[in-house]
Amino acid sequence: MFQVNRSENRLTKLEEKRFTDLNLREREHLQEWLANQPDALGEELLIIQKEFDGFADTRERLDLLALDKDGQLVVIENKLDDSGRDVAWQALKYAAYVSSLKTSQIIDIFQQYLNRHVGGGVASDLIAAFLGLDTLEGETLNEGSSQSIVLIAAHFRKEVTSTVLWLREHKIDARCYKVIPYAFGDELFIDIQPVIPTPEAAEFMIRMADKEIEAKTAHTEKKRRHEIRREYWEMTLTAMKDAGGTLYQNISASQDHWLSAGAGLGSCHYALIFAKSEIRVDFSFIRADAEENKWLFDRLIEKKDQIEAAFGHEIKWLRLDDKKASRIQYGVPCDGYNRENWPEYVAWHVEHMRKWEAALRDHIIALNQALKARGSAS
Repeated sequence: MFQVNRSENRLTKLEEKRFTDLNLREREHLQEWLANQPDALGEELLIIQKEFDGFADTRERLDLLALDKDGQLVVIENKLDDSGRDVAWQALKYAAYVSSLKTSQIIDIFQQYLNRHVGGGVASDLIAAFLGLDTLEGETLNEGSSQSIVLIAAHFRKEVTSTVLWLREHKIDARCYKVIPYAFGDELFIDIQPVIPTPEAAEFMIRMADKEIEAKTAHTEKKRRHEIRREYWEMTLTAMKDAGGTLYQNISASQDHWLSAGAGLGSCHYALIFAKSEIRVDFSFIRADAEENKWLFDRLIEKKDQIEAAFGHEIKWLRLDDKKASRIQYGVPCDGYNRENWPEYVAWHVEHMRKWEAALRDHIIALNQALKARGSAS
């Protein structure tokens, strides 16, 4: 840290000191400075207690207890020249202790602080004002497990910074602030700077954490979908077997939203579709040659009236001119992931695939013969 000498247009280096060399003590000095100026830590905090010892079955005391602008508790542990080895573990214990504090208890703790150290005041009103609320009625403080940990020292040991970084990776808001005293003549200066996370890295770390949460959520949701589909297909295949169906007798349950079965026509398949909002039966032309798919589709749609009459429903015919494949389908809306409805959906699939195959079978045989005559069946 430097002082600017404006008359000489020069910098004068300030002398870095140790707290012990200046006879400065943790409780009497550093703690008091922060209790009266908590925004020195770079955010708005409301100190609600110091030397807090309201833990059951232990006489341990945390240095400062605060509320942040979200109404969450912040545990602040102060050290002077050296963090020591155990400060992270110590603060983590305190965070665990205070995580169970209810709104009424937090108000009582702050009221005690006001009465003892500030000369009075109404704790609930002051907390509400700090949070930008008219009243605390109906509000919940210290919700969930989002308490924060702030560690302050002139020097942090590697085991402490490693622990804090690990905690942050596991979504625990732990921070380190480096505090250095400087002397210039009879004047004393204090420099407080974030070490973990640095200001430059903080926003990036938040974005990366959000991205990781999003990715994990998406992965969990995908895994859940796969499990649901596999369970549904197992139930459906069992029902088809019990009903005497042979189309899917050699097919196993999968994690996909479709379950295909061969039709005796190369690269053309029957399919059961199980989606979150729709169940369906399909027949797809997915041969390598797009022209063949369209030719097969055009031959089949010539029999549209016969097929729909045999099936008993109007079918959706999708030539899909902008794609290689073509498809016909019939489906109904559903609440697919509601297991209570599965017996109904399984029965629907079993019945409609039976009708679907019966309505299409002879026409698929005819298409296969036509392809052979055309010289392209496989």
